[in-house]
Amino acid sequence: MHEDFLSLRFPADAREVAPLRHQLREWLQESGFGDDEASDLVLAVSEAVNNSVEHAYPAPATGTIEVRARIGKDGAVAIDVTDHGQWRVPPPTLTTRGRGLLLMRESVDDVVIDRSSRGTTVRLRRGRSPVPFGSPAATDCEVHVYETSSGVVAVIRGNVPAEAGPSLRRTLTTAARGGTVPLTVDLTELGEETGGVQHALHTVSEALEAAGNRLTIRMN
Repeated sequence: MHEDFLSLRFPADAREVAPLRHQLREWLQESGFGDDEASDLVLAVSEAVNNSVEHAYPAPATGTIEVRARIGKDGAVAIDVTDHGQWRVPPPTLTTRGRGLLLMRESVDDVVIDRSSRGTTVRLRRGRSPVPFGSPAATDCEVHVYETSSGVVAVIRGNVPAEAGPSLRRTLTTAARGGTVPLTVDLTELGEETGGVQHALHTVSEALEAAGNRLTIRMN
């Protein structure tokens, strides 16, 4: 019987990452996540683990890393990556301007980093895509992205129902490079269904603000 909870504990060693990836991917697929969703989650977790291996236990220190994943009642997965090391200076890969955080934000719906004297926990969450590939709702929304001298513009065309919000958020986060580039979102060609827009814009706005940039919105 498949368990809706996965708990792993292993040495903070780069050689442990490949077995972790395999176990996590297998568990996610058995939990009903598609190949693309599982790949995104494995990438985000791998990035968090690699950061802990590299920064939480600088040589000659040794320690362990814990990965705990749980499927919620709504079908979403929440994954915690925890170390018990001492991050004397937060590494660039886990700051608002870092590539590591960018990869995580592109891959999952929510990223929360909790640092304390006892270590660091990276909390990742991603919902299961409810819209089957090829259905009208999956293809109705289009995002056209182009660069300007002052940043990036993303034009949202068509309907964005509530269930399309997480996908839109990831697209906009990628366009803004995790918040490191100013973003303008053009809503002038938005359709009648807009339930997925507000949360996506709010989350992207927070990422931009944390990196010292801003979100500009164009409307009719």
